[in-house]
This record gives sequence, C-alpha cells and structure tokens, in this order.
Amino acid sequence: MDEKPKISIASDHAGFEMKKKIMKYLEKNGFSLIDRGPSNSESVDYPDFAKKVCKDLLDQDVDRGILVCGSGQGMAMVANKYKGIRAALCNSEEMTELARAHNDANILTLGARFVDESLALSCVKKFISTSFEGDRHIKRVNKIG
Repeated sequence: MDEKPKISIASDHAGFEMKKKIMKYLEKNGFSLIDRGPSNSESVDYPDFAKKVCKDLLDQDVDRGILVCGSGQGMAMVANKYKGIRAALCNSEEMTELARAHNDANILTLGARFVDESLALSCVKKFISTSFEGDRHIKRVNKIG
C-alpha cells in the first residue's frame, strides 16, 4: 500500500494496555488514527467499541480497523455481524498476511491475553503493509457479503 491507511482502533478493558502500545507504534510511524475508546481500563462492554470501529469503516472515514479484547473472539464476532466487514482474529504474522492477501480483511482483532506485545505489533505491521491480492480471491470475498 503506497499511502498509509487511516486506522480506527478500539479495545475493551482487557485490551486497553495493548491498544495504547499499538497506538504509540502507529503514531510514531506517521499513521492517522481514530481512537474509539475506551479511555481507561475500567470494565466496559466490547460490543459498544467494536460497533464504533465498524461504523468508521462502513462510513469510509478510515481504511482499516484494529480491535483488541481479552481473547479477540468477542470483537471479531461483533464486527463480522456487519455487512462489508471482514474481521480476522490473528495470532501470527502468517495468519495476518493471509487474512489481508486472500480475504481482504479490513479489521484485525487481537487477543491481549494470547499474544504478547512483540507479536501484536508484528501482526499490526503485516496488517497495514499487506495488500489484497485480488485475482482469484475476489469472487470468494464477494460471496462473504
């Protein structure tokens, strides 16, 4: 991707600290971010924050989204309820790369209890640097809805 994608990011309380670390990395590297919360680590309901990031994507205010919760599953489940959202729960660089290249994932979800900071940042780097391959994958992605 030639131009840096604009990113909407959110977490729940379990993912709050990791979200801050990801934001620091992205800001340091010149990415434009929208932080959809929360603003602290007090208990919150993850669907409320996933919805905000999905809305940013569907309204075309951003190019990609990142969601972080304890397992990553809850955020992925909520996000994938929205038509046009393709959220991928990733726990390796290869999984992240394939989610972008083959599935045109537009949201990366991470489980703060299952990936450490180094792996999370590696996944974020792959997510923002990998382009959708298109070609034979287009018809499959179009069937997702």
